[in-house]
Amino acid sequence: MAIHKMFFAGFGGQGVMLVGQMVASAAILEEKNTTYLPSYGPEMRGGTANCTVIVSDKPISSPLIFEADCVMAMNLPSLIRFEPTIKPGGILLLNKSLIHQDAKRSDITVYEIPVNDMAAELGNPRVANMIMLGAFVRITNFVSSEKVEQVIRDYFGAKKAELVDLEVKAFNYWRKA
Repeated sequence: MAIHKMFFAGFGGQGVMLVGQMVASAAILEEKNTTYLPSYGPEMRGGTANCTVIVSDKPISSPLIFEADCVMAMNLPSLIRFEPTIKPGGILLLNKSLIHQDAKRSDITVYEIPVNDMAAELGNPRVANMIMLGAFVRITNFVSSEKVEQVIRDYFGAKKAELVDLEVKAFNYWRKA
C-alpha cells in the first residue's frame, strides 16, 4: 500500500494552495484516494499559508497529518515550522531564493531549489510555484508529470488561456540532476 503525506507551505500569494490542489487533482485523475486541507494565516496575501495533501491507494481516514513524507517550504517561517514534521528518510524541498538557512536535519533528503531566481529567468516571478511543483513531481513521483501537466492545462486553459504555455514551461523547467 502506498500512502504519501505532504505539506506545502509558504506565505500568501506564493501559490502553495494551488500547488496542493494540483497534486490532489492529478491524484484523482490517476484514480487514487486523496485529501486536500488548506490552512491560512491571518492574512491571505502575505500571511502564512499551508495545505496538507494525502495521496493513497487505500481509503484515507483523516486529512490531518502529523508526520510528512515530503515538505515543500517556500519561505523561512515554513521551513522552521514544517521541517520537524518530516519523517526520517523523508524529503524537504526548499526555496533557496528566499531561504538563506540550511536545513537542520541530517536524516532527510534536502533539495535546495532557487525557484524565484529560476522564475526570473523565465521572465515572470509568479511562476515560481509551478517550477517548485515540477521539482516536487519529478523528485517524489507521488503523482505523474503527465497528469499534473493535464491539470495545469485544464486549470489555466479555463481561466487564463494566455498563461497556459508559460505555466507548462515553468512546470517543466526544473530537471532532476
